[in-house]
Amino acid sequence: MNKKIGIIIELEKGKIKESNFGMITLARAKDTELFAIVINADTGALKEDLSSFGITKIIDVSLSCDQQNNPAAMASAIIHIIRVYHFSIIFGLSTAKGKDLLPRIAALVEAPLVMDCFHVDLDKNLAKTSQYSGKTIATIKATGDILVFGIRPNAVESVKEPALADILVFDGSTIVSKGFRVLKTGDADEKSDISLAEAEVILAGGRGMKNGENFAILFDCAKKMNAVVGASRVAVDSGWVPYSMQVGQTGEKVSPKVYIACGISGSIQHFAGMKTSGMVIAINTEETASIMSNCDYFVVADVMDIIPEVTKLLKNG
Repeated sequence: MNKKIGIIIELEKGKIKESNFGMITLARAKDTELFAIVINADTGALKEDLSSFGITKIIDVSLSCDQQNNPAAMASAIIHIIRVYHFSIIFGLSTAKGKDLLPRIAALVEAPLVMDCFHVDLDKNLAKTSQYSGKTIATIKATGDILVFGIRPNAVESVKEPALADILVFDGSTIVSKGFRVLKTGDADEKSDISLAEAEVILAGGRGMKNGENFAILFDCAKKMNAVVGASRVAVDSGWVPYSMQVGQTGEKVSPKVYIACGISGSIQHFAGMKTSGMVIAINTEETASIMSNCDYFVVADVMDIIPEVTKLLKNG
């Protein structure tokens, strides 16, 4: 009997975030039927992309205008869908939106929840996630009629497997959230359209940046390589950059293809947030810094000398 998996699709400006496709690839195991849950979007325009990764059903959810950005209303709609289509598993991304939405769903259906997974064995219902500042990998067994998993963005390489998807309509216009009201929404004041958690390339600055003004050279370089700028806790605590840029145990956990640590010593707490990166490159004046033993390549130099030169090379093609 096929397991029915509901996959909550996250959008950015009406387009599917790339990290969704790795999550779909993970869900596309043997004996699974994949349902993409799309809320308030043009599903017709998304059908081709979702079909190309193995989605066979797209559930087009429409909420009323005043409930579109309300996570409590979204959770209520998804719970209705779970019961109508008899899902046994729910997948969502461990992004800011996912961390708000998935726990609500799990609580309301009394389901176990495992967040920040980088692998899920759907045959045995085993999820893998990092624990204790990234020092160990926990394999968690989930049991119950419905299981909820938050998947770490970029943790799984996306692989296409074409299918033919049907669109199913779910009218959620009558759903109203009680006790939770969204007063205002707006775009975050960030210098990149790509979120830190979903970036494929990250330039992260630490104590070696010396002040907030010097982060400008990272933003300039990142712009040339379509990267996102992150930071260590020291840089955030010093007030140089906002908390939203922090990578680490108490910040964002990231899995980019390339992570460039600029003037970061590499504490255990910072390493916990970026240890699943594909390639790690460190730039530091201290050859004995912890980051040097946790990277693939390093440069013993001042980041203020190296990054501007890299930017010049990128500008010259």
